[in-house]
Formats: sequence, structure tokens, C-alpha cells
Amino acid sequence: MLDSGQHSNSGLYNSSNPLRRDIRFLGNILGEVLVHQGGTELFENVESIREMSKSLRTDGSDPGLFEAFKQKIRSLNPGLRHQVIRAFSIYFHLVNIAEQVHRIRRKRDYERSAGQSIQPGSIESAVQEMRAKNLSPDEVREVLRGMSLELVMTAHPTEATRRAILDIHKRIGDDLMKLDDPSLTYRERQQLREHLLSEVMILWQTDELRDRKPTVLDEVRNGLYYFHETLFDVLPDVYSELERCLDKYYPEEKWHVPLFLRFGSWIGGDRDGNPSVTSSVTWETFRLHRALALRKYEESLNALMRVLSFSRNVADISQELLESIEKDRREVELREDLVWHNEKEPYRIKLTYMLQRIRNTGSLPPGHHPAKYNSPREFVEDLKIIDRSLRGHYADYVAEIHLNKIIRQAELFGFHLAQLDIRQHSKEHEATIAEILAKTGLESDYEQLPENDKVRLLASLLERRELLVTENVELSESTRECLEVYRTMKRAQIEFGRECTNSYLISMTQGASDILEVLLLGKEAGLFAIAEDGSVTCTFQPVPLFETIDDLHEAPDIMRTVLDLPVYRASVAAQGNVHEIMLGYSDSNKDGGMLTANWELRNALYRLTEVLGEYGIEPKFFHGRGGALGRGGMPLNRSILAQPPSTLGAGIKITEQGEVLSSRYSMKGIAYRSLEQATSALITAEWMSLHPHSDLYDHKWENVMDEISAEALKAYQDLVFRDKDFLDFFKESTPLPEIGELNIGSRPAKRKNSERFEDLRAIPWVFAWTQSRYLFPAWYASGTGIRAYCADREDRLGVLRQMYQRWTFFRMMIDSLQMALAKADLRIAGEYAAMVRNREAANRIFEKIKTEYELTEKLILKITGQQDILDNTPVIQESIRLRNPYVDPLSYLQVKLLKELREIREQGGDDANLLREVLLTVNGIAAGLRNTG
Repeated sequence: MLDSGQHSNSGLYNSSNPLRRDIRFLGNILGEVLVHQGGTELFENVESIREMSKSLRTDGSDPGLFEAFKQKIRSLNPGLRHQVIRAFSIYFHLVNIAEQVHRIRRKRDYERSAGQSIQPGSIESAVQEMRAKNLSPDEVREVLRGMSLELVMTAHPTEATRRAILDIHKRIGDDLMKLDDPSLTYRERQQLREHLLSEVMILWQTDELRDRKPTVLDEVRNGLYYFHETLFDVLPDVYSELERCLDKYYPEEKWHVPLFLRFGSWIGGDRDGNPSVTSSVTWETFRLHRALALRKYEESLNALMRVLSFSRNVADISQELLESIEKDRREVELREDLVWHNEKEPYRIKLTYMLQRIRNTGSLPPGHHPAKYNSPREFVEDLKIIDRSLRGHYADYVAEIHLNKIIRQAELFGFHLAQLDIRQHSKEHEATIAEILAKTGLESDYEQLPENDKVRLLASLLERRELLVTENVELSESTRECLEVYRTMKRAQIEFGRECTNSYLISMTQGASDILEVLLLGKEAGLFAIAEDGSVTCTFQPVPLFETIDDLHEAPDIMRTVLDLPVYRASVAAQGNVHEIMLGYSDSNKDGGMLTANWELRNALYRLTEVLGEYGIEPKFFHGRGGALGRGGMPLNRSILAQPPSTLGAGIKITEQGEVLSSRYSMKGIAYRSLEQATSALITAEWMSLHPHSDLYDHKWENVMDEISAEALKAYQDLVFRDKDFLDFFKESTPLPEIGELNIGSRPAKRKNSERFEDLRAIPWVFAWTQSRYLFPAWYASGTGIRAYCADREDRLGVLRQMYQRWTFFRMMIDSLQMALAKADLRIAGEYAAMVRNREAANRIFEKIKTEYELTEKLILKITGQQDILDNTPVIQESIRLRNPYVDPLSYLQVKLLKELREIREQGGDDANLLREVLLTVNGIAAGLRNTG
């Protein structure tokens, strides 16, 4: 963590390796804070533990050193132990900040080269490649038209870091970036160092743990933070950069890039297993979304007011602008103090009326009202009037700099900011339909009907124009609330615009009836309707979410069943013949293991694309990826390239969850780089979808994967589902029970108050395995699957090597396995396994996991031809190597604390301080491994 007790001044900030320099610089500052806050005793204990941990990593075979290290951990008194935990945790916060700043620095270094060196994965690299392939402007436009990516923020509780801590991180990052300025004087550097010392002190004295669970609206506001701080500005910049590059490489053309990249949200709309997400909370979410969008426009218009000081005495203002001002005077009432009295400054006069219309948009009732903007289109038209006038008197530079961005913002964010998806579990809809049908005398026992009968009944009810629920039907509170969600969607579309909500996601879709039930409930609210002439209107879409391996197998037949129904097909036609389908990476992984889940998800993509194509419908696949490797987590650009090009259809959606939000979108530079890489990948993927490449070996390789996957699935389920001791092993050898006490989300850890494995959510499943250093869900059974195919046969090993070299899917899967193996540590996992009370079961299961780990590692090295895991990505390899000695002490401390806390609780007692220390280690390990769930 620290070099010595002597901390140098700003002279330390000179190093040939800027990332290491920053880490050492911040580490030394932290050392000063430790001495200041805890004296030399704290500092020396932290240093001693760090050195012993590093030595263990260098020479782990020395049993004396290992025992001495554990004894050092055991010897810490509670007060000192608490501070040691926090010291290591905060060190990781600082390392993570330094790595983010370095990413921004590398991006700036490329840009500083002024085009001599183009950064891989940049927008310019993708456009340059299109030019190098001699794509015509028309072909480029075809690529742009086909591109569509929606990134959806979710409220999944995997962000262990408080908002207050993230704010401090941002300030530290901003200061760290300033130190790169070569024009800083010695005194200015000293002042920055003093400021950083102050910020680290604030970080030390700020509680990392929340004292209560966040409410749903707290989570909504947390999500809005990213729109306010970065996305509202960064997203238009991505479009601007793409247009700049197109102008550079295709200068003979005029470019305006269509909308292809947007953000959506589940936060405030995802009620699956979260009773706190009520219809009133969803309505308030819509209101908060609009309030932020309008506030951002108000800020932009005020900024324009300061800039657009053009006078009619000097500039020739357009007649169109002058006429629009006269129209405003007739329609918009202004308070005297808001009137712009200099009649020679028409832009400022116009902007005062625009500002008032924006304010009225947030306060006047829905429906046509001349004193407000009834749609974002009206707002954009006013902006374009100003734009055209500016260009008319040759102020086009001003228009480019000041008008283009706000026009693009209005196109992207409208008055709704982000489309809000609604989600609920299929069983809730079934129960609601059952009650309505029973109360209306249409079917007394709907839930017990065979699936075919349910489908026939629901189809016949959809074909009727009449509604099911009338005022005299008395319904239970839960059924009324379920119906109110659909009415809230309809009301929101009327008030905030049609684009504010569209997708209704159905968790655990297991039959066609699950989809039809949602359409029928939507009909009750007017989201689906059949007119007298038989025409169909539909302003929302039921989106099936296929999650388990069995559900992925059934998905094509389920979609065929609903699309065979004319009434359902008419609802899809009303949505532009596009059907959204969501695939769950988390639950499929939990159900079948990483390797099988990835293979079955890929197969489902192909089969569903084929089925929808039979009906002339384009798919839009929604990929439910988590942040962790065990939940489909990977960099955003790799997520895009991992999808087979032929399945791109009408575009893709990807979830952005938990700690992914803060790591990608809390700093503008990082947010821009993430979205730039995504755009570059999207261009590549869309080009590949238009020009598909078929390898002669594809079919053969698919057969190989079928064989590997079948064996991996059997090995995984033999342990997870068929070993009677496994669930107890999992609960006792991980901090699963304690994670539920970490106040990181409003949603419960289980769908029901149940101890069944099936009812455990995928997030705590992955989170717990990550904490205990197994990373079990991210790799287990892969080695067995691969061995079953190659069985030490050199010819078959050669096939796998060829697949790794030439098949993107297989390479990404193997590289994800490498990452998981590199982050796992079975020696430390063994310490957690020692907590399991049934020693026979513990030894048996742990040995099985350890053997599988060693097998997987050996086979991956044979396939890749590497000496060590992650040799192919040395930067990540080095980062993990450098982090491990700092994560290890937190793991050993966590094991000790868990043992003590559980012993007390088994005897009927409790210890709030011990629990607090356990939770602090959870935060620290999450920061160190850059993963929670």
C-alpha cells in the first residue's frame, strides 16, 4: 500500500509509468491519513499485513509464513482490526479511481497525436475501416440505419458503494486528472496535493455502509444522477464524434446520424419480487424523469441566453424568427421581470418565451395548450428556427457549437428522459386473470386449466371488443394494483409522450399464456384495442423473459404459439412488426452453469430469430447481463460483438446493472469511452450482419459445443441440484446470510420467503461466491465438459485450438473462463470451506471444486497455448496480480469475523459491531475484485 513512513511531496508525482505513479501517490496520501487518524500503530500493522500477504503470494509453500500471517490477523484487537479493514478497503477505492483516470489519460494521449495514431475501438477506427473496405456512402447509410442499441439501467442491488462515497471518488478523480497539467506551478501542485489529502481524509471519516435500505425512489434518484452528471452531455458527444469522422472520411457527403444509441431504465418499473414498486411509485418515477429533462433544457436555454447577444443593428435576423416571436407574444404570458426589454436582441427575446414554455410543460395539464410545448418536436422546431436564422447571417459556427448539441439532446431524451420498462413475475399476472375471470363468471378455476385451454380462452377474450372489468366488479387489492400498473402506463403515454414506456417484461415466461395474459390486462387499460372496423392499436408490448435452460429450449415453440394467433400477430404489426424478447444470463447460468448457459443462449438467439422470420417479424433481443462474470458480465463492446450478427434484427438492448453504472458512467471521460467503444462495436456488428460470413467448420464446431455443453450441464447439475449437501455447503462456506444484511437495494434477496435454491436470486448467488473467492458460477463444470470432448486426444485438442483461433464465440467464452480463474483463489476459498459444519461433506465438495478448477486451468492453457492464465491480456493479468495481496487480508479477516459472528448467533446472541466489520470486508473485497453480483 505504502512505500515507507516518510511521505514525499509533489516531487513523487514524476514517474515513467503514470498509473503506478498515481497509485503510489494516492497510497502515500492514504498512509499520511492512517498515521494522522490511527497513529503509527495502525500504519505499521497495515504495512506488516501487506508485506506478509505479498510474501505469501511469492512463496505460498511456506507453512510457517502462512500460519504467521493468520496469527497476525487473529491478534488484532477489535478497534485496530476495524481500522485495518477500512484501510485496505479505501486503498482499493483509490486504486479504482487511478485506473479510471488512466483510461481517460490514454484516450487523451491518442487524441493528442492528432490522427497519427487512432485508438483501437474508437469511433474513428470503425469509420476508417469502412472507408478502407471501400464502402460507398449509401452502404454506410445502410449500416447507420440498421444500428440500434438501448442500454437499460436496472435497480439490481449490486452497487455496494454509497452515493456519498461515489461523490468523493469523483472529486478525487477530478483532482488527480489536474495533476497531469504540465503548466501547473510548484505551489499549485502542492495545493492539489493538500486538497487530495483533505478528500482522502473525508473518505476515511465517511461511513461506507448505508444505515438503511434505499427506497425505490432513492434508487430512481441514484439512476438519474448519471443522466444529470454525464449522460445528458456525453451521449450527444458520441453522435457528434461519429458525424465528425464521417465528414472526415466521406467529405463529399452531408451527414446527420439517425438515433441509434439510447438509455432506458427499469428503476421504478421493476416490481418482480419487490412489493415496494407500486403503481404510484412508477408514476412518481415518470414525473422525476420529466422534471430532470426539463431542468436540463432550462439550463441549456439559459446558457444560450448568455451567448446569443446578436443585435438587429448588426445582424440580419430571419423573418421566420421574428414571426415566431410575435406568435409567442400572443400565446405565452410572461411575468414582467422575465420580459427581455432590449428589442434589438431577438434571440434573447425568443429564448425568454422558450424558457417559459419549458416551465409550463412541467406544470400545465396534458392536452393541447398553446402556452407550453405539447411535444419535444415543437421544442426542436423552435431550436431549428434559431439555428436557421443564425446560419442566415453567417453565424454557422455558433449554430454548430451551441445549437446542435441541445437539438440532439431533445431528440434523444425528449420530455421523458429515458424509456421506463415495466417488469413483473408471470405468476402475478396469472393470479390477477384468475380472479377477474372468476369474479366475472367466465372461468371459475383458470389456474388449473391445461395450457392449450388457457391459450384458447385468452385469445377469444382478446378478440372481443368489450372489457372484462366493469365498475360493479369487486376485486382484491392486489388485483386492483396489478391493473393500476397498466393504467399508469397508459396515463404516462398521454402525459409524457408515447416514447416514455413501451416494454412490459414478463419474468419466468414458461408458456404462451404468460404472454397473452399481459396483453389482455393491457387491453383493460386501453394499451391494446380493436376498433369497430377491426383495426388494432397497441401502444405497448409484452416481452417474454426466458431464463432457465428449459425455458430457453421451449422459447421457440412458445413464440410460435402466440404468433399463430391472428389477434396477437395484429398487436405485433401495430408495433412495426418488431418483437422484443429478453434472455436472462443470470438465471440460466445459475440453472446450468456458465458454459452451458452461454451455449444455450446462443442457440436460443438463432432459433428465435428463425421463428420470428417465418412470420415476417424482426427480433429485438434484450440481453439481461449482470456485472459479474457469473451473470454474463463483460465489457460493453464485447457484449455487442458476442451476439451472432444474423440475430441483430431490429437492434439490441443490454442491461447495465449495479456497480457497472458507477464504473462506466460516473466520470464523463469513462462514460464517453465506454459508449464510443460500444458504437465502434455496433458499426462492426451491423456491417457483419449485412455481409454474413459462413465458415466451413461452423456446423462441425456446433456439434463439438453440443457435446461439451451436455457433459458440462450434467457435471454442474450433479453437484448443484443432485448433491444433497451442496446447498448447505454454499450457505455455510460463503457470506450469503450476511450479504442480505448489507443495505444495497430495496429488493429482497429471495423472490419468496423460502430456503429453496430455486427461489434464491441470481445476484446473491454470484455475490456470495465472489466474496469467498471461489467465483464458482463463472467457471465450474467447464473443464469436465471440455475434457469429455478431447479426452487427451491430440487431434481433438487441435480442433479446440482451431475453434479458439477462428470462432469469436468460443474465444470469448474461453477468455471469460480465464478471467474467472484468475480472480478465483482456491487456497483462500479453502478457508471459507473450513466453516462448514459437516466436515465430510465439506471436504468432499471442496475437493470436487478444487479438482475441477485445476482441470479447467490445465485445459485452457492447452487450448490457448499460453504459459499462464491471462497471458493474452497482460494488463488485466498484472492488475489482478497487484490487487491480490491487498484483497487477501480482507478475505482472511472476513472468515475470522464470520466464524465469530455465527458462533454468537447460534447461541441466540448478536453483535452489531462484528456484523459491521463483516459488511466492511464485503465492501472492501467487492472494491478489490471490481465485482459484486
